[in-house]
Amino acid sequence: MSDTDVVSGTFRALVESADRKFARVRDVPAYGRVHNQHYFHKLFKAYMRLWKYQQENRAKLVEAGLNRWEIGEIASRIGQLYFGQYMRTSEARFLAEAYVFYEAILSRRYFEGRAKGLGKKEIGVRFKELRFYARFLLVALILNRTETVQLLAERFKALVDDSRANYRETNFKEWRLVVQEIVRFMKVDTAFMNVRPLRYSAMFDSHPASLPYVARFHAKRVLKFQDALLTSYHRNEAKFAELTLDTYRMLQCLEWEPSGSFYHKRLVESKENGSFIEHSGASAASGVIDMNLAADMTDPSLPPNPRKAVIYRPSVTHLIAVMATVCEELPVDSVMLLYLSASGTAGRSNVNQLYTSGGSQKSSKNKVPLPNQNTYRAESCNGKAESSGYYDKYLWFGPRGNGGENNLYPGDIIPFTRRPLFLIVDSDNSHAFKVLHGAERGETAALFLSPLRPAFKNPADADLMQNGSQFTFFLTAPLSAFCQLVGLSSSDTETDVYNSAEGILSDAFSKWEVILCTSTKMDLVWAQVMSDPFLRRLILRFIFCRAVLSLFCPPEDSEQYLPVCLPFLPSSVSPDSEVVQSCISRLAKHLRVDDCFNFDDM
Repeated sequence: MSDTDVVSGTFRALVESADRKFARVRDVPAYGRVHNQHYFHKLFKAYMRLWKYQQENRAKLVEAGLNRWEIGEIASRIGQLYFGQYMRTSEARFLAEAYVFYEAILSRRYFEGRAKGLGKKEIGVRFKELRFYARFLLVALILNRTETVQLLAERFKALVDDSRANYRETNFKEWRLVVQEIVRFMKVDTAFMNVRPLRYSAMFDSHPASLPYVARFHAKRVLKFQDALLTSYHRNEAKFAELTLDTYRMLQCLEWEPSGSFYHKRLVESKENGSFIEHSGASAASGVIDMNLAADMTDPSLPPNPRKAVIYRPSVTHLIAVMATVCEELPVDSVMLLYLSASGTAGRSNVNQLYTSGGSQKSSKNKVPLPNQNTYRAESCNGKAESSGYYDKYLWFGPRGNGGENNLYPGDIIPFTRRPLFLIVDSDNSHAFKVLHGAERGETAALFLSPLRPAFKNPADADLMQNGSQFTFFLTAPLSAFCQLVGLSSSDTETDVYNSAEGILSDAFSKWEVILCTSTKMDLVWAQVMSDPFLRRLILRFIFCRAVLSLFCPPEDSEQYLPVCLPFLPSSVSPDSEVVQSCISRLAKHLRVDDCFNFDDM
């Protein structure tokens, strides 16, 4: 047996061994603390050994018939493993490693030399290439690599079109839907091209004037925020793969923004002809992937990201099971954030919702009211902990039908209030969850409940399918949400004007932060999480959202158009307070939209 045959045999054996290990861990849930981490360690070790072996024996393997797409498939599998670990742990380094491997596959065109003329095998390779593009798109999307996403989307669409033309006997309908998903998602995500990142950035979210107050602030009890569960379920909502627009925004909102070279260095640039420039420092023929690239994309000085279980379109029983797992594994003196975004009406599509869910009713020539067909009964959500209120209203998690198995009731959340809980409900039925306050089983829950109806200057912006939830938008990108509320777009707002608006909002948050940290009337539920930067930022943004909507909407509609927090935050940061209203007035006048608000009493 020749050396080439031995090398080829060893390579195939390593491939089979790695694939077996991959099959063993492929279905491990992407939530909860995995106790068999040694399996993942063995799996990564197996694929790294395989990758190194093909590098060292590339010439002999090519002589034995190794195709470039086979190398690409190995790199794609490694990228898939890294991304899976990111979804389980929320560690940024795993996301960066996935990007590195996917970028190398693209820049070296591993799949372009596919197995032509091999019939069914060629089609199989084409499907591998399509899956690679879909996975790389998801990674680039989460990393906010806008230019890369645009280039990948163009190539992906061209590949799907080519597949339909050359493999007419094969149905590519599902891949056409994936193309439509990413185009739709990009249209929403790039609406404001000049905005700051959604992740927590020291440059934007750390306010020097209030830092000493935050540092000195100390509650009787301090909770750590390390775990979150995020899910949304709306018919026809904007999404890509298993990431909806609302969960995408919350996912990024609960992560640290690297402050190193990652966002200052363009690792991949597109030329006019659509070709890639490789920045990994290795030639396409070498097969060496520069792992230092991943180090440039992460910031070791930052604390770990909170772990986030992102659940896509769960059944109610599955959602409750995941909540139980996260709650059971919650460390001592920690709080779990639970984010739920769903309709409060079974089977109602968002096309119908957007015309029954609001618009400002304020009498003004530039505001167009939307018809009020909301069937919500305020008397059933009066905050009293009556047993009948626990299972009257619900969030709807289900593909069809109106059965109880699709309904998540406020009473379903009560068992999880034995541990500290920060609950965010974004729904046209959110106020039904007021009954949780006072009904907890051990720990008073922190509740953020969305308005029952969104409010917009332009009714077209109320399209939940296209733009996502307004309340979630305020919590994750407050200035963009403000601009959307008053009908401003990126094309209407110059970069300098927008950046100055960011400064105004930052000054407001700094002032409110000082007020909260020096308040003697803040409920312990809020005080015990104020030390956490992510939760503190959510609280500040809630104050902003509530004040903006309060000034935008007429008082008689406040029940429907305003969000609710329980327990109450200090009155010093209420929408009626001068320090809050003055900040909103300053922002509105800067953007020349002050005529949209009720500043009559100021």
